[in-house]
Amino acid sequence: MRNLTLLTDLYQLTMLNGYFEKNIHEDIVVFDMFFRKNACNGGYTIVCGIDQFVDYINNLHFSDEDLEYLKSLNLFSDKFLEFLKDFKFTGDIYAVPEGTVMFPNEPIVTVKAPLYQAQLIETALLTIVNFQSLIASKASRVCFAAQGDPVFEFGLRRAQGPDAGTYGARAAVIGGCSATANVLAGKMFDIPVIGTHAHSWVQKFDTELEAFQAYSDIYPDKCLLLVDTYNVLESGIPNAIKVFDEISKKGYKPLGIRIDSGDLEYLSKEAKKILDKAGYTDLRITASNDLDEYTISNLKSEGATINSWGVGTKLITSADSPSLGGVYKLAASYKGDILEPKIKVSEDPEKINNPGYKKVVRIYNENNKAEADLIMLHDEKIDDTNPLTVFHQTYTWKTKTFRKYKIRELLEPLYLNGECQYNRRSVLEIKDYVKSELNTIWTQYKRILNPQVYKVDLSQNLWDLKKNLIDSKKFL
Repeated sequence: MRNLTLLTDLYQLTMLNGYFEKNIHEDIVVFDMFFRKNACNGGYTIVCGIDQFVDYINNLHFSDEDLEYLKSLNLFSDKFLEFLKDFKFTGDIYAVPEGTVMFPNEPIVTVKAPLYQAQLIETALLTIVNFQSLIASKASRVCFAAQGDPVFEFGLRRAQGPDAGTYGARAAVIGGCSATANVLAGKMFDIPVIGTHAHSWVQKFDTELEAFQAYSDIYPDKCLLLVDTYNVLESGIPNAIKVFDEISKKGYKPLGIRIDSGDLEYLSKEAKKILDKAGYTDLRITASNDLDEYTISNLKSEGATINSWGVGTKLITSADSPSLGGVYKLAASYKGDILEPKIKVSEDPEKINNPGYKKVVRIYNENNKAEADLIMLHDEKIDDTNPLTVFHQTYTWKTKTFRKYKIRELLEPLYLNGECQYNRRSVLEIKDYVKSELNTIWTQYKRILNPQVYKVDLSQNLWDLKKNLIDSKKFL
């Protein structure tokens, strides 16, 4: 397991040093991680990367080499560096289960810990969870566009480095992809891997037919042929059919073809006609070539006969929306046993955080469909035997009352007093959980374009606290 303790911004360490020098480093504080806008301009975000965040916390310590490097920067006192020798996380962390569908401004991770510990983990938490949540959400959108067809993650060669390619593949499968081309990800996370051959295989042989025959000799029971090296309709498909006929006579069932260029709508329709005429009516027609949810939606609407999809660059880089803006904000600080809520005020209303130590409750109707989320102070309770009324954070006259409903608290303990409470699940188990989560979300929130905005409201107590803090201007 890698030691990522120095995977942080320098200002985290200069602040730690300052807290230490001012003797406030042991003050207990509360930080929230949340995002202000959904990933990929969508209607929801799938939280991903909690597993790797737990690995980070479990291995959080300053090695002798780390301390020597920090000393060489001439920024920190020997006393402070000596203090870091015994660094160990001792606080509480709550997080939503990995794979949970979440919405803007909701805490997805809450940290209650001594100030120096809570501050240090900010950067690593953000880089781990932001990236994987982005890719899981992008994959979910791509799979939604594919309308149940299998989607394969093909992005490793275009990813921003090995870690992005490997952990991105993990996130893509969690988000809904059926398999990945990334063999290392397959080994590390026990997820399905997929792949056949490239154009170079076809080019190496004297003829396309010879290349297809050679491949079918080696993999007769896994024969899926790339047919666009020269000409899809005039040579690729006819040569593939010759090979399919040969292996069929030997008792093997061909899998299908892949098209990686050209007019995918037209070529798929024409390929389907030729294959059907030859008796191959149920083969897989896989398309690749810079696909994303928008392209797939268009191809589906145009009646393309593609029934599986290889999605690479635009998935692994989330090309149209290349970052999730998750942030980590101080929400409260303790003076002794007294909790003091903290707020960041901005001329941009979106950047005003919700103060205090909080939790998130999801409200479901009697059919187990999510209707709204309520951000509450951590000690508030809901009596679900009584009607529950929520109101819009800004347009407070907009209200909705629930009478037949159930609630679920979303944040669960990862660490209590520094002890790990996390129950690790496999990637495929998390993927199944994502599927169940998405089944609770109405279709209008999952639309590729112009999704409906999901209701995320504040409890009356939290709304009053936030308003009073802003009005009092005690922070000035």
